[in-house]
Amino acid sequence: MLFSCLFFTWLLQMPTLIWTFATSSCLSESEYLLHHDGTVVIGAFFPILKSLPVSETIDWKTLSFDIDNVLEMNVHNYQLVLTMLFAINEINLNSHILPNTSLGLEIYNVPYLQRNALRNVFYWLTGLSTFIPNYSCRKNSKSAATLTGILWKTSENIGTVLDLYKFPQITFGPFDHDQIDRKQFPSLYQVAPKDTSLLSGIASLMLHFNWTWVGLLSTDDHRGAQFLSDLRKVLENNTVCIAFMETVSLWGESLNSLQTHYQMHILESSANVIVIYGSIAFILTVIKNRHSKYITKKVWVMNSKWVGQKFEQYTMLELSHGALSFSHHHGEIFGFTNFVHEATPFKYPEDIFLHVLWNKYFNCSLLQSDCKIIEKCLPNSSLELLPGNIFEMIMTEESYNVYNAVYAVAHSLHEMTLSQMQVQPQAYKDRTMLFPWQLHPFLRNIEVKNSVGDHVVLDWKRKTDTKYDIFNVWNFPTGLSLLVKVGTFAPSAPKEEQFSISEHIIDWPIGFTETPHSVCSESCSPGFRKVVLESKPTCCFDCTPCPDNEISNETGAVQCVKCPETHYANAEKRHCLKKTVTFLDYNDPWGKGLTLMSLGFSALTTLIIGVFVNHRDTPIVKANNRSLTYILLITLALCFLCPLLFIGHPNTVTCIMQQNLFGLLFTVVLSTVLAKTITVVMAFKIAVPGRKLRLLLISQVPNFIIPVCTLIQVCLSGIWLGTFPPFIDMDAHSEYGHIIILCNKGSAIAFYCTLAYLGVMAIGSYLMAFLSRSLPDTFNEAKFLAFSMLVFCAVWVTFLPVYHSTTGKVMVAMEMFSILASSSSLLILIFVPKCYIILFRPERNTVHHIRDERHDRSKNLLKT
Repeated sequence: MLFSCLFFTWLLQMPTLIWTFATSSCLSESEYLLHHDGTVVIGAFFPILKSLPVSETIDWKTLSFDIDNVLEMNVHNYQLVLTMLFAINEINLNSHILPNTSLGLEIYNVPYLQRNALRNVFYWLTGLSTFIPNYSCRKNSKSAATLTGILWKTSENIGTVLDLYKFPQITFGPFDHDQIDRKQFPSLYQVAPKDTSLLSGIASLMLHFNWTWVGLLSTDDHRGAQFLSDLRKVLENNTVCIAFMETVSLWGESLNSLQTHYQMHILESSANVIVIYGSIAFILTVIKNRHSKYITKKVWVMNSKWVGQKFEQYTMLELSHGALSFSHHHGEIFGFTNFVHEATPFKYPEDIFLHVLWNKYFNCSLLQSDCKIIEKCLPNSSLELLPGNIFEMIMTEESYNVYNAVYAVAHSLHEMTLSQMQVQPQAYKDRTMLFPWQLHPFLRNIEVKNSVGDHVVLDWKRKTDTKYDIFNVWNFPTGLSLLVKVGTFAPSAPKEEQFSISEHIIDWPIGFTETPHSVCSESCSPGFRKVVLESKPTCCFDCTPCPDNEISNETGAVQCVKCPETHYANAEKRHCLKKTVTFLDYNDPWGKGLTLMSLGFSALTTLIIGVFVNHRDTPIVKANNRSLTYILLITLALCFLCPLLFIGHPNTVTCIMQQNLFGLLFTVVLSTVLAKTITVVMAFKIAVPGRKLRLLLISQVPNFIIPVCTLIQVCLSGIWLGTFPPFIDMDAHSEYGHIIILCNKGSAIAFYCTLAYLGVMAIGSYLMAFLSRSLPDTFNEAKFLAFSMLVFCAVWVTFLPVYHSTTGKVMVAMEMFSILASSSSLLILIFVPKCYIILFRPERNTVHHIRDERHDRSKNLLKT
C-alpha cells in the first residue's frame, strides 16, 4: 500500500497540461449534470469543478458570464456526490422510509466564480439552456428540496432565487449564526451542528499548551468578522492575549489579484500560534506564495479540516504540516467506504466525473466524442488507490452533513405523506403533483437519528453543540497528507473532562524540536513577579524581584507573597525561612559591655561608700549631711545594677521592674540631690539668728523631700501598672532573620510622664545648686551638684531622639547606656573630688586646715 501511495505521489506531481487540454473541452460542453430519476427528486449544487483563468491579468468588468477558461476537477468534493448516491440508495432499499416511493437526484456543479453561481440554478429551474425567468419546460416537477454549499455565500446567492418559489433549501456547509433569521431566508435550513463551543475548544487548547500570545486570521466577510470578535472575547477572558487580528480580503474574484496586492506583514509577529478561520486553503495559499520563509515557524489552528478546500495542495502540505484542526465528531457510516471502493465509471457510466477521474489518475483513454473512457486503464483501479490528500475514503464533515440532509428530506417527505394520507386519502392518489413549499412544516419539526445514533435537527433552536475531534496534519510521506486524531473537546462533559489531548502523538511543524512556545514575555522565574508594561497587553510584561521579605515560589507569579512575621525571605526570595529568636543576652557584645560597665560602676560606688564610712568623722564627710550622702551613694549603687534587668530573656517580672524600678531609684537619687541643695541654701540664706524660717532647718524639713517625691513616683507607677503595664513583646522587623524578644513599655504616656517627672526634679535640683554655687564654705559641693545635674539633663535630652531612632536590641542598649551615663555623672562629679581629698590630700581634711582657710578668707575680706 505504501508503495502504491508513493507511486501515485510521483504520478500526481507530473505535469498535467496534456490532461487539462484533453478534458477541458469535454467538461465545458456538458452541463455538469448527474441525474437519477425517481418518484421524488432531491437537487444538489456541489462545487465539483473550478475554473482557473489562463491569464493572470483579467478585466472582471468585461469578462463574459459564460466563459470558463480552464476547468479543473476538485476531486475531494466529488465525495459529496458519492455520499448523496449512497444515502439515496440506502433510503430506496429501506422499506420503512417512503415505501412505494423512490428517491432520485439531480446534481449540478456550482461554478467557481460567484457571479456565475446562478447559471446552473436557472438550468435546473427552467430546463432551458438560456435564462428565461418564470418559464419552465418541465411538465411535472418532482423536486422536493435542494442541497447547497459548501460556502455560505453560494447558498445565500442561490437562496435569493429559490426563496421566490418558497423552495426548501438545505445548506450542508458550516453553521452560520448570523443567518438564522427566518425572515431573511425563510426557506433555508442548516443541517450542520452549531459551533458555538468551538471558541471554548480553541481557548482550552491555548490554555493546555500555555499559548498566551496568539494571532487571529480570517477572511474578510461577516462570518469571519463575527468569529474574530467572539474568539477575542473568549481568549481574553482566559488570559490569552491577541498578538494581531487581521482579515484577508479577496480583490475582485481572483486569487492572482490577491497575491499581487495583499501584503501579510503580520506573519513577522513573535506569535508562533495563529488561528485561521474561513477559507483556510485560500489563506494558506497566499501565505505560501508571498511569505514562504514563515511556513516552518508557525502552528496553524484551524476550524475544520483544510483538505477539500485546497488550491495548491502539495505546497500546502508543507505549509500545514503540524497544524491542529477542529472538526465536528461523527461516527463512521457503515458501508460507505465499501460503496466508494466499488464506485467506477463502469458501474455508473452516466457519471461524467468518474470518467474524468479515471482518465486523469489511472491512465485511461478518453473519447472526446462522448467523454467516456475506453478499456485501457490500470488493473483493479479504484478511488481507494488515490492518496489521502487527494481523496478520502472516510466520510468528511461536509459529506456527513450531505448524508444527514438527504435523510432529513426523506423523513420529512415520509411524515408529509402520512399526514396527507390521513387527511385526504383519495386526493393523495395522484402523487405526480408535488408542491415543495408543503414540506416546510415537516422540515422545521424533523428530528431523527441516523444510522450512527446522531440526532439530525434542522431547527436551529433545538440544535445542540456537538463533540469536536482535534486532528494533527502530517506531511508524511512527503507530498501525502495524514490526518491523525490527537484529541477531543466535549462541551457537554464535566468541566475537567471536556478537553483531552495526546501530546506524544502530535508532530509539530518543522523547526520545533519540542512543544512550541507562543508567549509575548517569558514567564517570571520564582523570586520575581510580573510588572505589566504600559500600553501593552497583559501578556507582555517585565519581571522584577520581589520586595523585601516577600517571596514567589512559582513560575509566572503575578504578586509576591509576604512572609509571616515569624519568617523571613531567603536570598533568592523563593522560600520563607523561620526567624531565629534572640534577645539582649549576656554573651552579646552589647550585653557584655554594658554588664561590665554596670558591675564596674556598682563596685566603684561600693568602694566610695566604704571610703566615706571609714572617714565618716572627717570634716569633708560631715560638711554635707552624711545621711543624705549615704542615701545617694546606696541609691546610685542600685541604679548601676538596674541595667542588669534589661539583659537576658525577658519575663513578666523583669519587664515590670525595668521601668518602674528605674523610675523609683532615679526619683530617690534626684530627690536626695534636691534635698542636699536645699539644705545648703537654707543653711546660708535662712539660717541667720532671729529668723523664724530657721526652724525649718532645725526641724529637718529637707529630709521630707525624699519620701514626698518618692511617694509621687510610686503613685505614677501604680497608675501605670493599673492601666497598661509593661509586657513581653516581639520585634520581628528590626533585625533581618531574627525575632527579638523584649519588653514593651505598655503605656508610652506613663513612661514619658515618668521621664518628665524626673526631668522636673533634675531641673529643680540644678537651679537650687546653681543658686548656692558661690556660697562661702570650705566644702561647699553646690557647684559640683550643679554641674552634675547639667550633665544628667544633657544625657537624657540626648537620649530621647536617639532612643526613637533605634529599634530592637540597640534601643534597649541605649536606655541602659543612658542610665549608666547619668548615674556615673552624678557619682564622678560629686564624689570623686571628695575621695581625692580624703585619700590623697588628707591634710586638707582637718579642723586646723579649715580654721586657717577661714582666717585667710577674713583677712582678704578686711583688705577689701
